[in-house]
Parts: sequence; structure tokens; C-alpha cells
Amino acid sequence: MKKHIGRFSVYIRPFSYCLDLFIINSLAYALLLQVLNGIYYHVFLSFSWIVISWNVGFYEVYRFTKVSEIFEKIVKQYLVFIIINFAYIGYFIKFSEPSIIVKFITLATIFIAFCKLFIYYFLRKIRVVFGGNFRKVVIVGSETGTKQLSDFFNENPNYGYKLVKTFNINNNRKDIINQCFEFVLRNKIDEIYCVLNDLTTTDIDNFIDFTDNNLKTLKFIPGDNEVQVRNFKQVYYGYIPIFSLRNIPLDILENKIIKRIFDLLFSIFVIVVVLSWLTPLLAILIKIESRGPIFFIQKRNGLNYHEFDCYKFRSMAINEKAHLEQVSKNDPRITKIGKIIRKTSIDELPQFFNVFLGHMSVVGPRPHMVSHTEMYAKKVDKFMVRHFIKPGITGLAQTKGYRGEVETEKDIINRVKYDIYYLENWSLILDVKIVFMTVINAIKGEEKAY
Repeated sequence: MKKHIGRFSVYIRPFSYCLDLFIINSLAYALLLQVLNGIYYHVFLSFSWIVISWNVGFYEVYRFTKVSEIFEKIVKQYLVFIIINFAYIGYFIKFSEPSIIVKFITLATIFIAFCKLFIYYFLRKIRVVFGGNFRKVVIVGSETGTKQLSDFFNENPNYGYKLVKTFNINNNRKDIINQCFEFVLRNKIDEIYCVLNDLTTTDIDNFIDFTDNNLKTLKFIPGDNEVQVRNFKQVYYGYIPIFSLRNIPLDILENKIIKRIFDLLFSIFVIVVVLSWLTPLLAILIKIESRGPIFFIQKRNGLNYHEFDCYKFRSMAINEKAHLEQVSKNDPRITKIGKIIRKTSIDELPQFFNVFLGHMSVVGPRPHMVSHTEMYAKKVDKFMVRHFIKPGITGLAQTKGYRGEVETEKDIINRVKYDIYYLENWSLILDVKIVFMTVINAIKGEEKAY
């Protein structure tokens, strides 16, 4: 399973945001008249820059992005930013010296553009000189079909892709594909590129299943026929069109930030307003009834299959099977206070500490015990796709009745279906709706809450 991919983009974008906002506000303070240097205008500068950048895609610069596209983003950002500033200053501050504003915004944009291009070329140099920030890839297809992309990877190491092997499809296509799968797992390959024209529909489905179940990235070199009938997300490597199969909204930095802010605010509220007084009260009740710790801590699998400690209020007597067996109806291990807190889902509230620490989200696929994750990964197709995003305290599957004990194979299959739907259709509105439905279900009481 994929444990970690060495890539820096998760740190680069937040750093770029902070650097650009620092440049804008510093230049505003140094160049603009005192009448413009109020706190409200600086807040407006920062907020408007971020909102415009989200809409323009200013920070959506990837290793395969062309320099011409970067300049296009810079020009768009500059023009919209200057128009918005004139609108704000003219309406709220009644300032009528446009040359000062033009000078400030032009200089700020030049400085930011310089930093942006410096980071872009610096990362390219690092990839070539130090071999860092590389993604290991393989290509599958005919010799003619793979040649163009193979040449691109070999001739452009600054893009950060290391072509490890090319698998040429011939008459023994089934054996070649199986060899590819074994090679990918054995050599910890990050991405697989397939030539669509050289694969059958069955072959494509096999690659999709393999990459989904092993947390690998699958991309396609398009052919004329398949492009018309399949729903792909398109990017360009140089002039070569590349198609990605799965679109995950939470892969976009802006969406990650929005969801993280929501998680932090929600978790802080619950910790301060609820857990601050509920924890000592439950600690007394739990200790009175049975010996053992107040919290039950269990290893579970989260984002990218990483293990983390999941916190709950202890609802069972101490037993050796707590980390191996799910709770079932009328389970003798459950204490009296445990029945109450499990029925109302109060036992899950300490997981807001997991949310605060960044291990979990308020909403997402529910994490399973490590032993159960390994079992379901072998039995249930696409089970591992759930680990492309952070697990949640509640999720869409739980609001649809698939919470608690997995009694039949249908339970876990439907849970995975809802989790994948959530993963591919995330929005803040959907998160709020799921939280609301979870609260309603907890108040009403759920049949499988035991």
C-alpha cells in the first residue's frame, strides 16, 4: 500500500500564499499614503487577492504547467486586482490619485511574479541536480503509442517524473499487465500511464481496479475513440494531452483550506463548549463502573493509509478482543454507561481532538480498525479509495444507515459506494448537510447504534 509520496506541493502553496500577502501588505505600507494604510484596506487587499487567485487559478501551477500559462495567470490576476482596488478605493475611501495605486499594484505584481517564477525554476533545478520531488512512473502500451511520452519524461527531468519502465503490450497482454502490477507494487511506483488505443475495455477496467485498490495514480494517453465516450480530466505535458480518471475536489488546495477551517472551528467549538465539562463527568461515571482508562485508543487507517490513534470514551470493560472484534448487538463487553454513550454517539466525541490535530475531519469516510481494513481491502473492490481523503467522525454512509457493525457484505459494499460518492462530490454544503443529518439521527436514535 502507498504510505508516502515525496512531494513538496503541500508546503509550497501555503508558503506562496504567505509570501505574496507579505509582499502586498509590505509594499502597501511603504508606498501608499497614510489615508490608505488603514487596517480595513489591508484586510481588503489580502482577502481580495485570495478570492481573485482562487477564481483565476493563480496558484494552480504544477510541474507540467507551461511558463506561458504562468504569465497568463499573472496578467489576469494583475488586471482583476487593479480593477477591484479602484472600485474599493473610489467607493469607500474617495481617493482620487490613480497613479499611486497603479504604481503599488504593478510593483507588487512584479515582485510576486519574480518569486513565482523563481520557485518554479528552482524546483525544476532541484529535481535535476538533487533528484528530489520525483514521481516514479511506468508506461503501458505499444512501442509507437508510448514513444512520445517516454521521450518527454527522459528529455525533461526537470518536470519531476522518473520513467522507471515501459511495458510494451504484445500478444501476451494479460501476462504483461500482470507483470506491470507486480512491478508497480514491488518498486513502489507512484503513477501508471496507459495508451488507451492499445487497451481493451476489460484491460482499462483492470487498471482502474488495481490503482483504486492500491492507492496508485492512473493516467491515460488518449486515443481518438475513447476520448469521446469517457469522462476524463485533461492536462498537457508539454504538448502531449494526458487524461486523469478520478476527479477529487479535496485535491485542490483551496478546498483543503476551506475544509480545514471548517474542521478547526467545529472541533474547537465542541472541545470548549461540550468536552470541557462532559469529559470529567463521564470520567467519574466510567471509573465508578469499571476499572481501566477513561479513553479507548485504537489504531486506525487514515489519509493515504497512514495509521493514527483514534480516541473514544471507553464504553466496554477491558478485554483482549477490543482491537480485533467489532461490537455486536447485546455485546456483553459493553458497560451500562457504555450503552448510553454508544446509543447517543457520545463515545465518539473525543475524536474532535483527532480533528483538531489533523488526523481526521468532521465529515469523511469512517475509519476502520487496522485488522478490518486489511481484511476489507482484500474482499471489497475499491475499498482503498476511501483513503484518498481524511477519515471523518461521521460520513454520508452513516447518515444513510450504514453505521456500526458490518453484518453482511452488502453493508460494507454500500458503505464504500457512499464514501466514493462523497469523495468525488465533496462540497462544504454537503458537509453541513451531513452534520445536520447526523445530529437529527442521534436525537431520533438509530437502530444500529449499539
